Amino acid sequence: MGTSPESLWPFRSNMPGVRWPAILAPGQSAAIAVLHQLEQSQWLSPEQLLAQQLVQADAVLQHAWNSAPAYRRLWRGHYEPDRPLSYEQFRRLPLLSRRQLQDDFKTLSSSDVPKMHGPVQEGRTSGSTGAPVRFLTTPVVSFYWNVFTLRDHLWHRRDFSRKLAIIRNETRKETAANWGMATHGVVATGPAVSHTLSADAGEHLDWLLAERPDYLFTYPSLVADIARLSLDRGVQLPSLLEVRTLSEALAPEVRQLCAQAWGVPLTDLYSASEVGYMALQCPQHEHYHVQSEGVLLEVLDDHGNPCGPGEVGRVVVTALHNFATPLVRYDIGDFAEVGVHCPCGRGLPVLKRVMGRVRNTLIAADGKRYWPLFGLRDLTGKVPVRQYQFVQTTTESIEARLVVDRPLTEAEETLLVTRVRDTLPVPMRLELRYVDQLARSASGKFEDFYSEVALSRPEYRGPIGER
Repeated sequence: MGTSPESLWPFRSNMPGVRWPAILAPGQSAAIAVLHQLEQSQWLSPEQLLAQQLVQADAVLQHAWNSAPAYRRLWRGHYEPDRPLSYEQFRRLPLLSRRQLQDDFKTLSSSDVPKMHGPVQEGRTSGSTGAPVRFLTTPVVSFYWNVFTLRDHLWHRRDFSRKLAIIRNETRKETAANWGMATHGVVATGPAVSHTLSADAGEHLDWLLAERPDYLFTYPSLVADIARLSLDRGVQLPSLLEVRTLSEALAPEVRQLCAQAWGVPLTDLYSASEVGYMALQCPQHEHYHVQSEGVLLEVLDDHGNPCGPGEVGRVVVTALHNFATPLVRYDIGDFAEVGVHCPCGRGLPVLKRVMGRVRNTLIAADGKRYWPLFGLRDLTGKVPVRQYQFVQTTTESIEARLVVDRPLTEAEETLLVTRVRDTLPVPMRLELRYVDQLARSASGKFEDFYSEVALSRPEYRGPIGER
């Protein structure tokens, strides 16, 4: 009989004198108990998973109907609280937009949160476009965050004895004895070192060379910057085993940069502050598995119908455990491509790619949407561009904002313009603009492409074009 990875975890006993087998504190014991349930549920069929989701969604819907006035108004004529929830009834419910959540936050929140869910706290999204979303949360929501984090560690068989390096917007330059909230009090880990995001790529690389971490957790854009600089300097991160990324849409070239610079894999995750984990990268493939035990996630086309494999649509998500601000059929503003059933055998739905938000879509003159991939990785040795950002300014033009080591020659500019035009799905004018630096948003995120055209039409619903 094989040994499961979690059976070898260095669990932290909460009982004096008892080291093994460990007796965990009640909250941590509950987390491990739920994690074991997830180890079973991941192998359920899609139909079995949906049946379980509807049981939990029914509890959330009934609670929202009884304690959040806005939902009674939104669902009148669409929801029958006295009948068991079917998928057909669920899909008749209207979508909830980010704007509605911003405008009706108080009446979309519950006036009667179950006391056993613990104290209610207010949270906010990062507000990358200057319009954050408010929501209420409870310790139950945090509990599931931690459990899914443990699942991610388990799936990817991380060695808890190793050192973790973290660079995020909220981190400072410091050292902690444990990796974070999910592992604290559950398993013994190596140290976690963190650095401020405000440092430049050179400082981050120097810090990583000095710290010699085994795992790096940060944003895809920062990984790309550090990896390019590592290649330019000809330096390695010899102890590094894996790069983990979050928050930003992951461009394929970032995986390639990790492999080229450091010879390590990259593992991405898909989450949002207001709904928690939505998808984790499969332990055997580069696509994502929807975390069906925490969210009921739909990918819908422009007519509101479910997308099939290979189709791109809007991400609509229902959080299954937030009884403070229930989020039901919440149009989170992202686009994703549906994947085929995974060869790993898990029944959890597959997202092949997370495309990003509405603002990351290129809007053509005919109104079609596209997700451009510029693929400039192989130009780094030919054109001295340290950082770039492409901004669609009109339906016919894109501005390339470039941070360079020196002014580009005419031949280098021509090469860059030609390469970008060749990657665009429709003909566009390309204007070069040299800048001293490219700032991140207040949340620490960086987007290598966004569209001012899409931002001017936040409720845009055009046809999806072929990329």
